[in-house]
Amino acid sequence: MATIINLTDIKNSIKNIDVIAAIENGFVAYSNQQTVVPPVGELLFEDPPGDVHIKYGYIKKEEFYVIKIASGFYNNPKLGIASSQGMMLLFNQKTGQPTAILLDEGYLTDIRTAAAGAVAAKYFAPKKVNAIGILGTGIQAKLQLQFLQKNTPCKTVWVWGRTLKNAEKFKTELNNDFNVHIAKTPVEVAKHCNLIVTTTPSDTVLLTSTEIQPGTHITAVGSDTPNKQELESSILQKADLVIADSISQSKSRGEIYHAVKDGAISVKKITELGTAIQNPNLQRTNDTQITIVDLTGVAVQDIKIATAVYQHYKINNIK
Repeated sequence: MATIINLTDIKNSIKNIDVIAAIENGFVAYSNQQTVVPPVGELLFEDPPGDVHIKYGYIKKEEFYVIKIASGFYNNPKLGIASSQGMMLLFNQKTGQPTAILLDEGYLTDIRTAAAGAVAAKYFAPKKVNAIGILGTGIQAKLQLQFLQKNTPCKTVWVWGRTLKNAEKFKTELNNDFNVHIAKTPVEVAKHCNLIVTTTPSDTVLLTSTEIQPGTHITAVGSDTPNKQELESSILQKADLVIADSISQSKSRGEIYHAVKDGAISVKKITELGTAIQNPNLQRTNDTQITIVDLTGVAVQDIKIATAVYQHYKINNIK
């Protein structure tokens, strides 16, 4: 019988796991063709607006395969419900038997995405970060900022939200740990920050190439479906380095998808994150470069985090 792990136990396990290292190892395995990861399954909703992603796969010679269902329904906060929902399912890779059901309510998707942002900054952010810019004020915006502290301990933050109320709430919740400034526009964020993380579900461009300073790193997180886009395609054209978490996925979603479709860049300009991690020559080499890491979310992240949580839970709870 499959082990059912609830959200409280999942959060307790996460405290004892080096999630950033696990996610980094997953990206390396993915780029080294050690994984089987089919295309993303997807359901898009209009009223109310939302999307559901089904991601699944396995790492060769490891113990489990994973199926993850994660959704984002963006009007949920108005109902007092988190926008992220979902669960992860673990199966024995040799027998197909269900091993564990992780009732994470989308929490693990949020955590593994934030960890990927920390990995991106580790290899592509400038050595001296003057200020961190965050576009968006939701749970992912907060987590990205908190996970960045592992390798980028900058406390000066500029945040932009779709409403002033959301930005003020963000500032109130984080102001004890950070020096948070509220930006009136995304342009103001770009003016003050050389590390920017975009976390919104926007389907209209928020930043254009003329606003990006030399030396800026951008981790683009929000554009994970074909209709979403936060960065003008010319930003990727202007960039010295363009990195995809998955080159194959970037053909159908994300900032790279739009830039290639618009003719701003060719596929030849793109390097996969797991490949760049292994080769310093493919990483940032000076503080004048503009770098973009496009994170569309890859099943290998779910495989790594779900496996780590289950293994920790098993050791500590199953006698």
